[in-house]
Amino acid sequence: MAQEPNPKSQPAATHHETAPESAPISPRRALFGVGIVLIVLLVIAAIGVLRRFHANDVLAARTNSLAAPTVSVAPATSGEPVETLVLPGNVTALTDSPIYARTDGYLDRWYFDIGSKVKKGQLLAVISTPELDRQVSQAESDLATAQATATNARTQADRYSGLVKSDAVSQQDTDTFVNQAAATASTVKSAEANLQRLREMQSFEKVYAPFDGVVTAREVDTGQLISSGSGQSAGTELFHMQALQTLRVYTNVPQLFSQNIKRGAKVELTFPEYPGKTFQGTLVRTANAIDPVSRTLLVELDVDNRSGQLMPGALAQVHFKTTSATPTFNVPASALIFRRDAEIQLAVVIDSSDGTVAHLISVGIGEDDGATVQIVSGLNPNDRVIQDPPDSLIDGEKVTVESSQSSAFGAGGL
Repeated sequence: MAQEPNPKSQPAATHHETAPESAPISPRRALFGVGIVLIVLLVIAAIGVLRRFHANDVLAARTNSLAAPTVSVAPATSGEPVETLVLPGNVTALTDSPIYARTDGYLDRWYFDIGSKVKKGQLLAVISTPELDRQVSQAESDLATAQATATNARTQADRYSGLVKSDAVSQQDTDTFVNQAAATASTVKSAEANLQRLREMQSFEKVYAPFDGVVTAREVDTGQLISSGSGQSAGTELFHMQALQTLRVYTNVPQLFSQNIKRGAKVELTFPEYPGKTFQGTLVRTANAIDPVSRTLLVELDVDNRSGQLMPGALAQVHFKTTSATPTFNVPASALIFRRDAEIQLAVVIDSSDGTVAHLISVGIGEDDGATVQIVSGLNPNDRVIQDPPDSLIDGEKVTVESSQSSAFGAGGL
């Protein structure tokens, strides 16, 4: 029998067969891979560069937006054709007079104190003048002596004038007595004039009220030495009187409205001590000249004060009705721009192709009460006025307008 091969005698077969050798990479495939890598790197770099440019653009836009000042504006509206121009007025008495003595002496008594109402001719005070009384007595004696001398001289002159016709006396003696009579007659007139002067001075011992009014000051008391004089000399002021039945109110009207002022016009006045109440005055006269310093016209109004409610020295608000040929506007005082060597300006905003920019305009102002200012020229309806412009604002500068705008400025006069 054929012997079967022994499996143990055969070489053992290996569990893993040797792997076949790798095929070499072709140059074409290598170049393709490198290209893919380069493309990826380029895309990444491009994204980074684009992001950087975008960040720069955002930063520039943000910087520009922050550089433009943020302002609040309000639209201007046209004023009414008839405006009320309110001006401060100074109230004075119709007659205001200090009362001085016209003779020297001592105050014997006074009859009226401050606040007293007196009538014209009422006795205010009595001055004791013993020296003047003695002078009057002396002048009366001098006059009597002069009259006696003049009577004797006239008698002698008449006698000699009769005798000279019969040649009983000489013409020379007659002329002497006639001249003596004329001289003594002149002496009598001089003595009479001196006595009249002293009596008039004596009449000033009694001080009378020169007009109907109120005693607003009493400067002397009983027993005080009184010196004659007036306001220009070192005299003693006895009383101060004011006529209050009619009061004068003086105010200054701006040149712009001077042509609206008419004599005889009725003007309303208000006073802070009478809220809600109006008084009526009559425009009686003007200065007929513009003050070159203030560019205003001084006007005077008379106010009936027989009720005694008003007092001189008070401050009144005078309400003039004026007709303006052009619309006027009110703006806050903080909206005005004051620059050296430039007129008063306002800043308004306008829309342009580059965005919202500021535009500076020169304006003319009317009344200024400290809080608001009246604009009489330069501002147009619907202009949007910057309310509180920054000091560095220039014409044509871009600005950012606040989304919540303030209410429109009031139109018309102050």
